[in-house]
Amino acid sequence: MAQSKKSYFEKFANLATTFTGSSLAFLGALSIVIIWAVSGPIFNYSETWQLVINTGTTIITFLMVFLIQKSQNKDSKAIQIKLNEIIASNERASNRIVDIEDLTEKELDQLHLFYAKLADEAEEDIDIHSSHSIDAAKRNQNFKYAKFQTRHEEWLQNQQKESN
Repeated sequence: MAQSKKSYFEKFANLATTFTGSSLAFLGALSIVIIWAVSGPIFNYSETWQLVINTGTTIITFLMVFLIQKSQNKDSKAIQIKLNEIIASNERASNRIVDIEDLTEKELDQLHLFYAKLADEAEEDIDIHSSHSIDAAKRNQNFKYAKFQTRHEEWLQNQQKESN
């Protein structure tokens, strides 16, 4: 998929979250703490010495909360879209599940109970592969491909009719 034009903030946020989650960033932060701790005797463990680390970590933490939340919002949205695509593409899946993140907490709890009951029933199966075997997945894929072929042929016929 072609990368869309990103805002400066989006570029910065992506770079910042990638960097701050790296080993290099951790080692940098650890180095700062070690340097600060070692410098304690030099500054006689003064209030100013303590204030430097307290203020620095507070400001960084405050800013990182927003940066992390932005990253999580984006990741969550991308995951929801991917899940919606899977649901929409599977002919046997209920399309009513698409975009359920907009439901209330109570409605989600009701759906959760329904799926928990399905899971309990599935646990009663003697063979754990009975509904999740590779053969069943291949049959499902072949079924979906045949349906796609049929729809594609119908679409081609309609295109030919429209062009005539």
